[in-house]
Amino acid sequence: MKKFFEDIKKDIKFKSAGPGKKLTEDTSARPEPVHSSTARPYHAPSEGAQRAGAAALARIEQQHKPKVHTSHDTIRNQVKRELEAEAAALAEKEKPDTAEGSQVKDPSSLSVSGVYFTCPLTGATLTKSEREVHIKEAIFMRFEEDAVEASVMMMHTFNKDRDKVKAAVDIISKYVDNICKNPSEEKYRKIKLSNKVFQEKVRCVEGSREFLEALGFISTSLPVEGQEEEEFLVLPEQSSDDLELMKERRDRLQRGEPVRAVLDRQPQALRPSPNAQRFELPPEFYNLSAEELKKEQQQRSDLVEKNSMLRTKVMREKDEQRERRKYNYTLLRIRLPDGNLLQGTFYAWDRLTTLYSFVRESLVDGWQPFELIAPGGQKLQESEDVALAECNLVPAALLTFAWDAAVQADIAAAGGKSPALLKPELLEKIQTLS
Repeated sequence: MKKFFEDIKKDIKFKSAGPGKKLTEDTSARPEPVHSSTARPYHAPSEGAQRAGAAALARIEQQHKPKVHTSHDTIRNQVKRELEAEAAALAEKEKPDTAEGSQVKDPSSLSVSGVYFTCPLTGATLTKSEREVHIKEAIFMRFEEDAVEASVMMMHTFNKDRDKVKAAVDIISKYVDNICKNPSEEKYRKIKLSNKVFQEKVRCVEGSREFLEALGFISTSLPVEGQEEEEFLVLPEQSSDDLELMKERRDRLQRGEPVRAVLDRQPQALRPSPNAQRFELPPEFYNLSAEELKKEQQQRSDLVEKNSMLRTKVMREKDEQRERRKYNYTLLRIRLPDGNLLQGTFYAWDRLTTLYSFVRESLVDGWQPFELIAPGGQKLQESEDVALAECNLVPAALLTFAWDAAVQADIAAAGGKSPALLKPELLEKIQTLS
């Protein structure tokens, strides 16, 4: 067998002049026929075998070696591919579990189709699984307009560990301070990439190198005493105006904040309905698996039974807190004096001030004082720093709106009219609850 492969190697000469070259038979290297009764007959590789070998060689030769990214377009394309894969995996993970016994709700029966977000950079409406991919792509698009702004966004958005980001920002700020204080000192304008501090504190933070390049640093290989050349980031000598601009860009980095998608509250006006207290929510509202959702009804029944027993206030509050942690979002409806309803989506841990602001922005005369009353008659005080979940307003609730009685009495005494309610743009799209 060994001799067989040796013969094959001699018969076929692999040309390495370039991909796509055909393998050619080398007749000069072919051994003379062996006239022996024990020798196996020798067959030269067929033309098809040669073509297959040539294709295999071409594939090997065409494999790309890892390259250092030298343009933002290349980086953006690579990140886009990675993010698309992440988004697909996240969307797959977030698919509702259809285990045996669970039922998928009819979308037409839902009180709201889902939870949506708005990108602050593009204004696009996004699902939860689309947020991260879209925002990262939007940030990369900013490089064409303002590389400093884009790299600041990268550092503060792409990295989850805020302590690491702060450490990198502090070190880069120190680089800038040293350059501005010693503009003629070349050593302050060179950053050795193999430097331990740079490796551990700066390089590991996405966007840090892009920010340094936006400041004007250039990648350069420089000789190092007793070693081979190493990569440095080198900043050309700066004018006084350039130094002032560097300080301004450093300040922008220090003030940077993560770019986050904003929850779309989906304000919706609804006509008066006897079904105002009925809610059918999509899975996104729950911080639960499908199996846990199946058990929720039983747990609620158990809770009612527990409440009928003699239990301390601390015990009841602990159970209520455990119950509230099940929900990420809440859908609230506010019944107005004319019977119409105002509906909006909120985080379970939004404060009461957020709810009041939402209602006020939806009214024609939002400047007038009003009250919101929770189920059971509890008045919700805007001044209280309390979360919606802490007011038992999750995962959904129907509230009652009331104008301040004293103010309305003064308006009536002065011969004024009752204030208008919802803004025209909401009433134009009013819907009927099914």
